[in-house]
Amino acid sequence: MLAQFAASCLQMPWLIGFIFVAEMTVVTLSTLRTIFVTRGMKVLAPMLGFFEVTLWLVAIGQVMKNLSDFRCSLAFAGGFTLGNFLGILIEQSLALGSVVVRSITHKDAGPLVRELRAASYGVTCLDGQGSTGPVQLIFTVVPRRDLPGVIAILKRFDPDLFYSVDSLQAAAAGVSPAPRRRLPGTAEPLSALLSLVPPRRDEFAWGPTGCRTGEWPVTPCRS
Repeated sequence: MLAQFAASCLQMPWLIGFIFVAEMTVVTLSTLRTIFVTRGMKVLAPMLGFFEVTLWLVAIGQVMKNLSDFRCSLAFAGGFTLGNFLGILIEQSLALGSVVVRSITHKDAGPLVRELRAASYGVTCLDGQGSTGPVQLIFTVVPRRDLPGVIAILKRFDPDLFYSVDSLQAAAAGVSPAPRRRLPGTAEPLSALLSLVPPRRDEFAWGPTGCRTGEWPVTPCRS
């Protein structure tokens, strides 16, 4: 019995590996495509969908041809499982889009507001009443890739500060940091190309200070 099982495992090992890798790639692309659809990426999402469905047809075709071989089914299931994990991991690494950070503190938020504004983040501060007394609420919109740095600023100001983070679908006007510097010699050609693209209504406008400017309501806290 063991000899027969070992012999069967050595038959067509490339097919099992192909099914595993193909399904893993399919689910990874599917996870990314779903995220890109929610982000409104009209070009990248359909392109990923084309490769996704092509690979899926090939992989499921091989599984259907070898239904009697349980190894193909296990490879398909294993690829599906790992693909979900890799898709989420890649999306977190890309850190696309922006988030809204809401902070609540019992301390005077003046130093925190000044530090966030010094980092070129737009800040809106309001006075509020919590369950244990007066509080101050700080709202800011930041790129997802900058979220760890912003949370570090919050924790450095007040280790007991409460904060929540929500994804942002769209925003208009406001203040945010200027984009990271590009490689030398690439800024002018890229600017020339971007000038040919008409701006969207929900895009920020760039001001002379290097920050995005607009009519974002900013209410300074007590300092």
